[in-house]
Amino acid sequence: MAINLDNLVGFHQKAINIREEKMEVIAGNLANANTPGYKARDIDFKQAMESARHVQQQGNLTRTHDNHIGGSLSTSSFDIDYRIPNQPDTGDGNTVEVQSERNAFLDNGMRYQASLKFLEGKLKGMKKALSGGQS
Repeated sequence: MAINLDNLVGFHQKAINIREEKMEVIAGNLANANTPGYKARDIDFKQAMESARHVQQQGNLTRTHDNHIGGSLSTSSFDIDYRIPNQPDTGDGNTVEVQSERNAFLDNGMRYQASLKFLEGKLKGMKKALSGGQS
């Protein structure tokens, strides 16, 4: 029986990729905290995972002829939206709330680490199964 790694870890890999992209967006927000007119951005993780799941269900698309319609299976099939501020405008049009961004960055980082640990456990289990249960 063939082992399909996408079935084993594909979903978790997409989650890690989205977490990484989200971390970059939050870091960009923090870097522009003092830029007048800058609008804080965010990735809706739940929506991004739904989009990744939908793409995964469509399967791998391969173009075997130039006349075939191309497909894209990138993890960037989600939108980066503007974050709705919790506090009123400070007068310069910047919507970055530094403390909220720091909290979001830390939360996302912890979830990223948890996803890595979960994926590591899956791969260790696979390795153990392939070696016949011997460590």
